[in-house]
Amino acid sequence: MSRTTDTARAVHDLIRHCHGGLDVPGLHAQMLRSVRRLMPVDAAFFATADPETLLFTGAYADEPLNAATPLFLDNEFGGADVNRFTSLAISADHVASLDTATHSDRWSSGRYREIMRPLGLGDELRAALVVGSQCWGYLCLHREDHPLGFTDSEAALIASIGPHLAHGLRQAVLLHGSPASGGSGEPGVVLLAEDLSIVAVTPEAAHLLSLVEERRSLELPLPLAVYTVAMALRAIEQGTAPSRTLPTSRIRTIDGQWLTVYASRLQGPPSEQRISVVIKTAETAATIPLLLSAHGLSPREAEVARLVLRGTSTQLISDTLHISPHTVQDHLKAVFDKVGVRSRRDLIGQLLHPPGSDGG
Repeated sequence: MSRTTDTARAVHDLIRHCHGGLDVPGLHAQMLRSVRRLMPVDAAFFATADPETLLFTGAYADEPLNAATPLFLDNEFGGADVNRFTSLAISADHVASLDTATHSDRWSSGRYREIMRPLGLGDELRAALVVGSQCWGYLCLHREDHPLGFTDSEAALIASIGPHLAHGLRQAVLLHGSPASGGSGEPGVVLLAEDLSIVAVTPEAAHLLSLVEERRSLELPLPLAVYTVAMALRAIEQGTAPSRTLPTSRIRTIDGQWLTVYASRLQGPPSEQRISVVIKTAETAATIPLLLSAHGLSPREAEVARLVLRGTSTQLISDTLHISPHTVQDHLKAVFDKVGVRSRRDLIGQLLHPPGSDGG
């Protein structure tokens, strides 16, 4: 079999699996198998992301990346290095190699000098997994330290399959997650020191975090999302974050429900600075934007859908969004088609009261 034929078959297999309704662990495993058929990869990092905040919600990492996760997090939120994942998510080109970004001067990257080089790693190829303008995850491929890095054709190949991987992650939200149960249960709190070591964990937090599947995939005492919102808070305080909104993320539990995780600063003496991370069952209102994005709604369609879910009339939607009633109906028809319903009542039932929920 020719190399060209084998490459085409590997790409076809990966795309097929991306559209096959796999959960995130299954998609991760299939992606790694397929990518390693396409190009040499010595280590890989694969993460899911909240499409609204672009923060990590979970991740899978090969060794030696796994043990260095705290260092990579610090670099990601430090704000000074090239190819930050959030930067790739909002850029025109969602894929870039370290060699390309540094013009083959790897030593100009703190990530290379301080983390990758000591681990014996050289070039890396990073990708934000974007479909329909929404970023659902990130991929980073590494090679052992060698003068030759990833080629332009390899970067183009990852760019071509990136939207399919993003579709797979988006589909996993719909097929393997469900809307919130209405915020039942007491919230939990994790208290972190300035170096992100654990000061205290309430029993409620321990229970909720024990339900997160990703916790078993990284060598961290808590799920990655807890550290991500804490690091995002520090980035805001240091002025290196693109946004100054409260760091918030939504993560899925093993039973398909959703948790909201957010960080805030507890004021105290300099020697006792603490970061509080609150974990609670997500309110329905917090998961609706996620579900609308997962259905592939455009920003305007999502606006119309959110107003419909509030019981807003067509005329009031028209007045609120400054569009004609006819345009409202056009958007609503597109919403119905994408969600797979036929009426406003069906839309509300599908998104707010799924089969088997308490509100059914």
